[in-house]
Amino acid sequence: MRYAVVVAIMLAAALAAGFGARAEQVGEVGVDWLGNDIIIEAVGDPEVSGVTCHVAYFERGLVDRLQKGNWFEDPSNSSIACRQTGPIVIGDIELDEEGEEIFKQRRSIVWKQLVIKRVYDRKNDTLIYLAHSRQVQDGSAKMSISTVPLFGQDVTWQEGKPEE
Repeated sequence: MRYAVVVAIMLAAALAAGFGARAEQVGEVGVDWLGNDIIIEAVGDPEVSGVTCHVAYFERGLVDRLQKGNWFEDPSNSSIACRQTGPIVIGDIELDEEGEEIFKQRRSIVWKQLVIKRVYDRKNDTLIYLAHSRQVQDGSAKMSISTVPLFGQDVTWQEGKPEE
């Protein structure tokens, strides 16, 4: 039994490391004596340079995991704020209503991921970034949204600006 727990923890750490490659931790705020923290990461959009999203999420500490069980899962809550942080250059982005996934990070060993999607609002010339939890079972309604208006900005479209 003990061996299975160690193997599961190692697997969870390996999976989490593989999905956080494009995020850089820029802050960590301790919220209680149980070791629970709020982590703040900067995430760059791989197809839109000059835009940075800051994502905050809750990370459970070891004492909290020991007290409450549920070892391999963190809460679904997250918050996102995206801003222009340099000259905006837009590459080959998805322009349909579904948008494009730009980031994902495991929040449990198997079932849950924190996902960031980008959607382009053509009519309002705005990039929309949506952070939400993806769960295999019982999808989560917990989400956060941020927008980066392009109107009036000096924006370079590598593929040419889409027509309305």
